Amino acid sequence: MRMTEKTPFDVITIGRVGIDIYPLQVGVGLEKVETFGKFLGGSATNVAVAAAKHGLRSAVITRTGNDPFGAFIHNELVRLGVSDEFVSGVEGLNTPVVFCEIFPPDDFPLYFYRDPIAPDLIIEEDELDLEAIRNARIYWSTVTGLSAEPSRTAHHAAWDARGRTPLTILDLDYRPMFWESPELASAEVDRALDKVTVAVGNKEECEVAVGETEPHRAADALLERGIELAIVKQGPKGVLAKTQDSSVEVPPYFVDVINGLGAGDSFGGALCYGLLQGWDLEHILRFANVAGAVVASRLECSTAMPSTDEVTAILKEIS
Repeated sequence: MRMTEKTPFDVITIGRVGIDIYPLQVGVGLEKVETFGKFLGGSATNVAVAAAKHGLRSAVITRTGNDPFGAFIHNELVRLGVSDEFVSGVEGLNTPVVFCEIFPPDDFPLYFYRDPIAPDLIIEEDELDLEAIRNARIYWSTVTGLSAEPSRTAHHAAWDARGRTPLTILDLDYRPMFWESPELASAEVDRALDKVTVAVGNKEECEVAVGETEPHRAADALLERGIELAIVKQGPKGVLAKTQDSSVEVPPYFVDVINGLGAGDSFGGALCYGLLQGWDLEHILRFANVAGAVVASRLECSTAMPSTDEVTAILKEIS
């Protein structure tokens, strides 16, 4: 994984990648689904795609199997505007796939096939391009990447090389199926919070991170850890963001939900865009909220990410 260009990336993400196998029938269990769609997936990967859709120069650090699905991931990343130069194969492991069931508006069970271990958890410290990570305007990690070695050590090596510089973001993305216990996840997130400057998560993820679910208390607890910007997503109640000297809460943008699984990743890519534009916090949150909602109104995730113009048009319409 080496950097071949000198221009710094706007956004580098690190973490999960895979193939989303999503049913084309809504409201039925997998045992009754007749046809599926195949899409690029994985939270960190989706954030990179969303950022690229907003015109940001983005890359993802991850690994695949040396199989046809791995080749598909490389091709899709490039097609969707994301650099694949930090994506490598792991011999002997399969590219992960994930199935979901779609029961709108709020039930989307996920079935991960990542055994015996996913290639994206075999990210090795000595393969990281630390110069690229240091120079990236935004560096985005997820809690899933801390769930196993050697990925965990690689994450800390990247943070140590970058330092606790602005816009070093941790997505609190906690999925219990990837962890031995919630207690282990909490301990690893606790270590990570000392190395990042922005934290983003929902109420349940904040409970794992800082033991709080009430949004204001959760944000305050994150700020007490030295976080500069704490964002707590509240679903149908909107989103809260706090810094040491400001607090902003914005309402949700409601849509007819088809599949809510990619909304948070679209929010993340839009958040990156807003932060790099230097917008005020309220505008950033409103923009990211709409971007997330748009994806929730569509079936897929990566290929459903909205453009800047699309989000801006909706904001003008509802203002």
